[in-house]
Amino acid sequence: GTYISPNNYSQDELDNHTTEFYELWKNKYLKNDCEKNQYYIDFDEGNTINVSEGLGYGMMIVCYMAGYDSEAKTYFDGMYRFYKAHPSSINNNLMAWEQIEGCITNPDGGDNAASDGDIDIAFSLLLADKQWGSAGEINYLTAAKNLISAIMQDEINHQTWTVKLGDWSTSDDEHFYFSTRPSDFITDHFRAFQTITADNNWANVINTCYSLLEKMQQNYSPKTGLIPDFIVNTNTTAQPADANFLESDYDGDYYYNACRVPWRITNDYLTSGNQRAMSVINKLNDWIIYNSGADVNSVFSGYKLDGTTIGNYDEITFEGAFAVSAMLSGNQQWLNNTYDYLISQSLSNNDYFGNTLKMLELITLSKNYWIIN
Repeated sequence: GTYISPNNYSQDELDNHTTEFYELWKNKYLKNDCEKNQYYIDFDEGNTINVSEGLGYGMMIVCYMAGYDSEAKTYFDGMYRFYKAHPSSINNNLMAWEQIEGCITNPDGGDNAASDGDIDIAFSLLLADKQWGSAGEINYLTAAKNLISAIMQDEINHQTWTVKLGDWSTSDDEHFYFSTRPSDFITDHFRAFQTITADNNWANVINTCYSLLEKMQQNYSPKTGLIPDFIVNTNTTAQPADANFLESDYDGDYYYNACRVPWRITNDYLTSGNQRAMSVINKLNDWIIYNSGADVNSVFSGYKLDGTTIGNYDEITFEGAFAVSAMLSGNQQWLNNTYDYLISQSLSNNDYFGNTLKMLELITLSKNYWIIN
């Protein structure tokens, strides 16, 4: 596929930005103060010490950094053991989504699984198999296949082929069962899962992800291409969720979940050349460049689907994902500016979420991202 990368720096400089930030990120967020042979990614807020989403991010990051960091396998294996030590109470191959002080799973609602955490952990195990092979203490490939199978069983809706919100969402509650979170549309991972399992239901899931993104853009955000945090009624006429469907007033808006879509879907295009991915991203790129007046400091923290601003300040979480999608924009100046913005954001000014996404986005922007195929 066609893409551009930042050309205001050499490849060595891009790699250095990535490794320098990795050292800062690792120093702040990678922890092993639970069990000696376990690592987790510090959520750094309240009494929550780790969420499965963060563990998935961390496991991917250390796999990608393995050529640079000789300790990467130690960290990865420790995070794998942390995942295995905190199983979901519903499907014990999946991970309980929230751990709290005392290194226990939160008994008050944290003991079931969130789909994106498991999807990223499974994908990271495929990366680990490619980096280190599966003949050692942990058979990464077998672990990946077991987890992929559990995801297909309990985190995919087999009536609609949507990604469920988690293993807790069952047909008993249609309100949640026929809903989905577009930030879980991690289509490049699903392609890898299909390759490794030969299960063509993953092709159904990929197709459904793109169909839903296209429906949102056609029917609800024709001018902006923006995607809502949650989609409901996936079995009938899919539409953005109402306010407070699950998390916030902004559940039907482009907010702190959907802001990851440009990063995830660009990754799919970069690794598969899929034209549906390019089409979804083109609409978002065209709008954000136009709406911001091509000024990176005017990418704001959340939008209604019609483009109305929610938060009137610029923020790394929203801007970073658009820096990745800028690789598909054909607009070199815009890409260079968004990249400069991203690398200028300090670790200390941002939280676990923004910093960890930045780390992953730098891996893509420096052309160090790959999938198994």
